[in-house]
Amino acid sequence: MVKKNTRIKAAVVQAASVPFDIKACINKACKLIEKASSKGSRLILFPEAFIPAYPWGMGFGTVVGNRTPEGRNTWQKYFDNSFDLNGPEIKTLGNAIKKAKAYTAIGVIEKDSSSKGTLYCTLLYFGPDGKLIGKHRKLKPTAQERVIWGEGDGTTLTVIDSKIGRIGGLICWENYMPLARMSMYKYGIQIYLAPTADYRDSWHATLRHIACEGRCFVLGCNQYFTKKMYPKNMTKEIVKDLPEVLCRGGSTIISPLGEVLAGPLYNKEDILYADLDLSEITRAKMDFDVAGHYNKPDIFELNIKGQPEPLRG
Repeated sequence: MVKKNTRIKAAVVQAASVPFDIKACINKACKLIEKASSKGSRLILFPEAFIPAYPWGMGFGTVVGNRTPEGRNTWQKYFDNSFDLNGPEIKTLGNAIKKAKAYTAIGVIEKDSSSKGTLYCTLLYFGPDGKLIGKHRKLKPTAQERVIWGEGDGTTLTVIDSKIGRIGGLICWENYMPLARMSMYKYGIQIYLAPTADYRDSWHATLRHIACEGRCFVLGCNQYFTKKMYPKNMTKEIVKDLPEVLCRGGSTIISPLGEVLAGPLYNKEDILYADLDLSEITRAKMDFDVAGHYNKPDIFELNIKGQPEPLRG
């Protein structure tokens, strides 16, 4: 069992990608990591698909039964700027994290290193030494996401047993999947990460529910993103009649009893901070422990194909 500090400062970065530009995204991420760490943050969370973008408003030339050459070309640009775990970008990012000495989780669009033709919506976990210690691929892309991203599996339902607590989480609407959440709870998750592209009021309610259900700290992280942030040569790819603000944000930090510690933050880029006292989790579980005395293994049984034991970090 890793010896843990009971108190840490966490940072949730609500910032926009530099769309379809991996180098600019990495550079922005490194600056934001430095900024968050300068405030004493030992855990830093970035949004879903921060590198190279969550493609709000784009159709990639698809309708049922038809795809266009132009849409395929747009997807090619997306692929070319996506994250290769064997590429130089991971070293650049790792160096910034090592300098910051902070556990960092960041949403990327990951290239499949084997097939060279599939993308995954992935959450990468880095240790304070800058080394990659885990990853989670989104299990089920939602709606139009299914056209551009592949599906993950149980082998990346990751929980990191780190020096600052057990860290894990799910991406966006995976958090609506009760059994996926339970896969996190069964390993005693303490700091639950929920990067997303959902900015609705109902999403904030979901995160508060997860905090109460799992008796864990929940960090929700989204982008603030507008049409003007797209390169001018790509605006023709956006579906017409969408509002200027494509995502208003909504990042937040919530306690194990569902109390809002920071946020929700809307309509701007900024960083949220909160001090997390892990001993609050123990006190919160006195009357409800979803994987303990409320588990009822005499009635219910959960089998998860491929989920690894908690990873050391």
